[in-house]
Amino acid sequence: MPARTAKPISLRRQSGMPVWMSLLLRLGLALALIGVALTVNWIDRAGLQDTIDGKVTFSDVVYFTMITVTTVGYGDIVPVTERARLFDAFGLTPIRLFVWLIFLGTAYDFFLRGLLERIRMSVIQSNLHDHVLVAGYGVSGAEAVAELMRAGTPPTKIMVIDSAPAALRAAEACGVTVLEGDATRNTTLECAQIARARALIVSAGRDDTSILIVLTARRLAPGVPISVVVRSEDNEPLAHQAGADTVINPASFAGLLLAGSTHGPHIADYMADLAGTHGAVMLRERRVTPAEVGRPLSAIGSGLGLRIYRAGEAYGFSAPQAERLEHGDLIVEVIDRIPAPPTAQQG
Repeated sequence: MPARTAKPISLRRQSGMPVWMSLLLRLGLALALIGVALTVNWIDRAGLQDTIDGKVTFSDVVYFTMITVTTVGYGDIVPVTERARLFDAFGLTPIRLFVWLIFLGTAYDFFLRGLLERIRMSVIQSNLHDHVLVAGYGVSGAEAVAELMRAGTPPTKIMVIDSAPAALRAAEACGVTVLEGDATRNTTLECAQIARARALIVSAGRDDTSILIVLTARRLAPGVPISVVVRSEDNEPLAHQAGADTVINPASFAGLLLAGSTHGPHIADYMADLAGTHGAVMLRERRVTPAEVGRPLSAIGSGLGLRIYRAGEAYGFSAPQAERLEHGDLIVEVIDRIPAPPTAQQG
């Protein structure tokens, strides 16, 4: 296996400098550059010529410096000696560029960037529809995003919400849309267009935070499916009461795999195969089709029917209710992930 190229380590810390201090520093730097130009021009004022009255006063030097720094001059005061022209070419020109960069950078940072970000956010929000929201990009959230993409969900249809800049950088590197904010707040979920989302995955790292996110999301989007990760078994009923459709306990699921492995060497392997996207089979949930209504669950042709959900109740494949499918039933089935090659016809 080829060795990976080591990436440079970058340490970042948010600046604690207030806005007014940053403005003063930029203004001070611009004034310092103009002051240097003014001082040199005043000392070498003999190299300047006033084409109007022939005299170069201090006000003329101030005027010439400011006009030359901000523009290219009007030609009423011009450098006539070689030294003055060299300073104008190699001194005032760089100063002019630096001053303009300071002004433009300040205008962008404090005025234009906010406007451009609002326009960009508005464009992204207008295109958000049928997307998957992932609240929390920790270990479980990152794995959920990777699994979604392996299953065929485009990165543009995934949005990660987190308040940690490092987590957002890692998510953005995957190509997904990121939103820095607190997912427990209404404004954050509304900005993420929760009402138009296909599903919400909550993995905040703390059970209380995850349940609060579920409560907030369920109030804003009553019909959006919500899946949440909880660490404590005692909090599973609370997550359901908060409005979660699916509650996953990683420790419980790991326990199921471990316990299943004691009954046979391949049971845990098959369970992991069903749960992931790397295996040959997968679980799928879908609504019954009109052609399947009235037929038994065992007769569906798309896969192996395991369970039906009817009016909020679950019925296994051996239950009497599974002998006749009805309109509105939800089917959970096992299907082949990779279609089997056609069987060769015998001649």
